[in-house]
Amino acid sequence: MSDAATPSVPRGEFDFQHRPETDQSFENALAKARAGDRLTVADGIELLTTGTDRPGIDRERKERVLEAADRRRAEVVGEEVTFVANLNNNVTTACNTGCLFCNFKDRSEQFRTSHEGDHGGFTKTPAESREIVADAVERGIYEVTSVSGLHPAFALDSEHREILETSEREDLNYRPPAEYEKNPGNYVDQIEAMSVGGVHVHSMTPEEAYHARRGTDWSYEEVFRRLKDAGLDSVPGTAAEILVDEVREVICPGKIGTDEWLEAMAAAATVGLDTTATIMYGHVENEAHRVRHLDRIRDLQERTGAITEFVPLSFVHEETPLADRGMVNSGATTHEDELMIAVSRLYLDNVEHVQSSWVKYGDAQGLKMLTCGADDFMGTILSEEITKRAGGGFGECRSVREYADMISAIGRVPVERSTDYTERRRVDPSAEQLGPKLGPQADGTPLVPDR
Repeated sequence: MSDAATPSVPRGEFDFQHRPETDQSFENALAKARAGDRLTVADGIELLTTGTDRPGIDRERKERVLEAADRRRAEVVGEEVTFVANLNNNVTTACNTGCLFCNFKDRSEQFRTSHEGDHGGFTKTPAESREIVADAVERGIYEVTSVSGLHPAFALDSEHREILETSEREDLNYRPPAEYEKNPGNYVDQIEAMSVGGVHVHSMTPEEAYHARRGTDWSYEEVFRRLKDAGLDSVPGTAAEILVDEVREVICPGKIGTDEWLEAMAAAATVGLDTTATIMYGHVENEAHRVRHLDRIRDLQERTGAITEFVPLSFVHEETPLADRGMVNSGATTHEDELMIAVSRLYLDNVEHVQSSWVKYGDAQGLKMLTCGADDFMGTILSEEITKRAGGGFGECRSVREYADMISAIGRVPVERSTDYTERRRVDPSAEQLGPKLGPQADGTPLVPDR
């Protein structure tokens, strides 16, 4: 009999309604997965737990789930492993939402000119963002991803700022830019600034879109339409965390709820913007929450067809308030990570691509995830602050040479891709020089010196 691996889920610590218990059997769920039948929530829970009739993760059963997911991956996308040449340009760490899983933000009060002392955070003006992105485009990148804190001085545009400044409401989380040491401009300013030289701008999470319409009666469609006109090309489906409100009430009570997140994502799709989707797991939630999250993503994709990829994000617990308060003492186990990738592939039968994050898993485990159902290996990420500030230690940048070497080493085909996966270029690992070629100014020159 195979041994069991204890999961990191904090059983019994939280009075959650949803629990990982089903009347389904693991064998039935696995048979459905192998046959390509659409899975139910109960099926997903059985696969993610390797059976609710026994404690812990059964390693032999886990391998059978991974095998089924890898076979499905091969059927859906073949042997190619994709990556994108991109830059992270997060605009500000100023935020006062108070999410307990996050150490990226810095209390916005510390950014005011009246504050004394250092805070270690940053805010970029639109001009600074433009300079950073323009330099990266010249080096060959073609995607800029921007996910930022909810700076109180941020407004959607000049019309929104006028509404905020004349409002008598005190619950809008707004202060004029003049009160801060640096002016972030507004969201439209920043999107226009980053839309340089044909680069693809991937920005404005549902949470940021909520911030960009506070105090108005504007719909999410109106917000995303204005942002699209400013140069926004696609929307990252982050701020999802776990799309079950009883979990959100514990880890991020100041954030929008599940229904509003889904409403914003559907609105982005309505105005013609592609989206991605994520899950951030391995903290206080259990497997029932994870699968319900997958179910909501699958339903959203049924309605919109706009999700280009799904990105499981393993919680990095060090240096976060959840750890500081003793609410967690670890993140997900490696077994849980592998099963999360696998069950995502099997459950999300209408999402073509599943990403393995080397920032979260590291190189070796990130490559292992490519045999568990994942087919995308993230991007070059010329800057990455969020995971680093939470205690992650797997680096900030990846060269095309490293991608080619690692992907070919596991017998798969390295492919440079566009953000929306419509443009692809197979990379020859034996080439003397390797760099991006899909960008508007990319000529194959390495982004960073080969190591």
